Amino acid sequence: MIDYAYKKPKSLEEVFELLSEHGPNATLVAGGTDVLINIKHRRIAPKVLISLRGLEALRYVRKNEGYHIGALATHAMLAHSPLVQTELTALAQGAGQVGSVQLRNVATIGGNVCNAAPSADTAGPLLVFDALAVLKGPEGVREVPLSEFFTGPSQAAIAADEVLVELKIPPEIDQYGSAYCKHARRKAMNLPIVGVAVAIKIDKERVVSDARIGLTVVAPTPVRAHAAEDYLKGRVLDRQTLEEAGRLAASPECCLPRNSLRCQGWYREDMVRVLVPRVAQMAADQRYHRSEESQ
Repeated sequence: MIDYAYKKPKSLEEVFELLSEHGPNATLVAGGTDVLINIKHRRIAPKVLISLRGLEALRYVRKNEGYHIGALATHAMLAHSPLVQTELTALAQGAGQVGSVQLRNVATIGGNVCNAAPSADTAGPLLVFDALAVLKGPEGVREVPLSEFFTGPSQAAIAADEVLVELKIPPEIDQYGSAYCKHARRKAMNLPIVGVAVAIKIDKERVVSDARIGLTVVAPTPVRAHAAEDYLKGRVLDRQTLEEAGRLAASPECCLPRNSLRCQGWYREDMVRVLVPRVAQMAADQRYHRSEESQ
């Protein structure tokens, strides 16, 4: 390991002061599950690590005119939260499949989002929920749609002097059912070959009024399958409709998966074609189940 100074500020104001003082020599760290690996493999070599662990005010999950998730909320918090499990199901499923139990206990949602990996298990669910990244810096607060936040592999639209403090999800998502599927070689400690998230708004006659499909590991960033979403709107969710949505989601208009050591691009396309119908049906079933429970 390289030699670095470790700072543990107790407020955002202290964080901004340290970032101003150390500039490009400083790196923010929360759970450390990505940063420390990057240091170990010499991908980064910061002289100062600024820990956010002392900012307990950023560790929360709550509902108040929408859903608010503090950047220091851990994946374990999200996976086990009754609110997230019931009303943000896809996010609970994604967070519950990140790494191992030990890793989920320390890894934060803010770190997962800022790492901007195309394979992030929480990225697809957050995309279909139309989440906003709330960024705070010395100049104030700004909100960036997550669809614009990811700019490239491990690249995000956050300035060097900003901190991600919260993820906001609009209140209307409580009218949707949602689900997430991580397709991987094994069930634990593995990155997805493909990730599919779906949020769907559907009536008792199975007519879709809105659908959102998020895909990971099929492009340089997590993406929405807009062509498939547009096709689903206004249609009855039957087998033929689901299969066509899967075909559109796997088309070059929606995803351009690459070949890698872990998987060939054609296989990822095939799995998108297969998984989108399955996950859409799971999301619809989840919505029906919630509706029955509320009656």
